[in-house]
Amino acid sequence: QVQLVESGGGLVQAGGSLRLSCAASGRTLSTYAEGWFRQAPGKEREFVAAINWNGGSTDYADSVKGRFTISRDNAKNTVYLQMNSLKPEDTAVYYCAADRSYVDIRSNSAITYWGKGTLVTVSS
Repeated sequence: QVQLVESGGGLVQAGGSLRLSCAASGRTLSTYAEGWFRQAPGKEREFVAAINWNGGSTDYADSVKGRFTISRDNAKNTVYLQMNSLKPEDTAVYYCAADRSYVDIRSNSAITYWGKGTLVTVSS
């Protein structure tokens, strides 16, 4: 049974930074694409960033381009999301996800594994 566990969320002032981590257990995800999504109160879950199995391809939502960076360490079975220049509108629960298909991650379609989320709150 694969488990994805997010960590690193918290309260930060606008302009600050946080680094989220997502550690996988139960199997190695070194051949899986992984991604980050977020859901703000009263809104649908939305795509944030994706990374392919070896880190050679990444993709970002327009709202976070230039501020967020996704990376992975396959030796640690962990994916990261470095978030800089945070804004109040980045406040949300952030989820990591994994799937064999990078296209599915990118399109938020039929994703195999999800974490339970970590809350990020950005104060103004």
